[in-house]
Amino acid sequence: MNKAILPLGIFVALAGLFFYVLQQMGEGEYNPRDIPTEFIGRAAPEFALPELFDPQQQVRPSAYKGKPWLLNFWGTWCPECWREHPYLLQLKARGVPIVGVDWRDERADGQAMLRENGNPFVAVAFDPDSTAAIDWGVYGAPETFLIDADGIIRVKHKGALNETVWREKFARWFEDKQ
Repeated sequence: MNKAILPLGIFVALAGLFFYVLQQMGEGEYNPRDIPTEFIGRAAPEFALPELFDPQQQVRPSAYKGKPWLLNFWGTWCPECWREHPYLLQLKARGVPIVGVDWRDERADGQAMLRENGNPFVAVAFDPDSTAAIDWGVYGAPETFLIDADGIIRVKHKGALNETVWREKFARWFEDKQ
C-alpha cells in the first residue's frame, strides 16, 4: 500500500501541473510563442554582413538610426516565412522600413525568392553561418525585431507578422508614417 502512494502522488502532481498550464493557455496567460528576451530596452547588436544581392556592400543596423525600423530574420527553408512574405510586402507599401536577414540559406535561393515574389526589404543581409542570428538571440524563423530611432530594441516577435500582430505590437511605433 505505501509503495503505491509515492507514484500516485507524483502522477497527481504532474496531472495538476498539466491542467494548470492548459488553463493558463486557454485564458491567454501562457503563450509558448512568447519567448523572453533580454534585448528589449537595449541597444541593437551591431553586425556587418554582406548584402544578399551585392556581396561587396555591407548591411549594418547602425545605418538605420534616426527612425523606427524592423529587422526580420527569414529563410527560404522556412514555411512560415513564405506565409509572412505577402504581409511584409504590404508593410513596405505603407512605408515601413524592413531590413531582412536571409539566415542559414543559400544565396541563390534567397535571391530567387525575392525576385519571384517581390522584395519587401530596404536591404537584405546574408547570414548563412548564423553570425548575426546568434548575437540577436534568434533560434527560429521568422523572428522580427522593432528598433526605435535611437537604435534600441523595443519589440521582438517570434512567428509570422500579420495584421493582428502588427496592430498589437508594432503599429504605434509607425503611426505617423502610415
